[in-house]
Amino acid sequence: MPAVLSVSGSPSATSRTTGLLRHLDDRLRLQGHEVTTLDVRTLPAEALLGADFTHPAIVRAAALFERADGIVIGTPVYKAAYSGLLKALLDLLPQYALTGKTVLPLATGGSTAHVLAIDYALRPVLTSMGAAHIVPGWFTVDKDVTLGADGTATVAPAAAEALAGVTDTFSAALHARRPAAALASTA
Repeated sequence: MPAVLSVSGSPSATSRTTGLLRHLDDRLRLQGHEVTTLDVRTLPAEALLGADFTHPAIVRAAALFERADGIVIGTPVYKAAYSGLLKALLDLLPQYALTGKTVLPLATGGSTAHVLAIDYALRPVLTSMGAAHIVPGWFTVDKDVTLGADGTATVAPAAAEALAGVTDTFSAALHARRPAAALASTA
C-alpha cells in the first residue's frame, strides 16, 4: 500500500486549501493508499522562523516526508506564489527530501490569474528537491470550495471532476512506481 503525505501549507485554521486536501485524502484512501496529514500551521512558529532543524517537530515532519512514497502539496496562492509558511517548511527539509517521490502539487486562490503559480513558483522548488515524478497539478478557485461548519469541503461539480482526474493520475503513478521501488530494494 503506497504511503501518501498530504501537506497543507495554509496558515488558516479554516482553510479551503486544507478542506480540499482532506477531500482528496478520502479519495486516495478509497484507492488503497495510507494517507498521513501534515498541516504546516501546527508546527511551532519559532522552529520554522528560527530555522531550527533540530526541533523535534521539524525532525518528525522531515521523517514523514522520508517515509512517504507520494506527497500531495497544497497551498493557497499569495501574490502569485505558494505560501510563506510552506516555504519555511520546505527550507528546513534536507535538500533532496523528495528524491524518489511522486508529487501532486495543488493550489487554491481567488482567481484564475494565479493558475501559473504551480508551474512557475512551486514546481521548480519541488524539482530542485529531487522529486522523481511531479504529476500535473491543479489550481482550484476559492469560490469552487465551500467549507461546512466541521471543515468538510464541498467542491463544485466541474472542479470536483477535474480534481478526481488529477488525483487518479497521482494514484496510478504511485501504484506504478511502488512495484519498481520494491524490486529495487530487494536487489
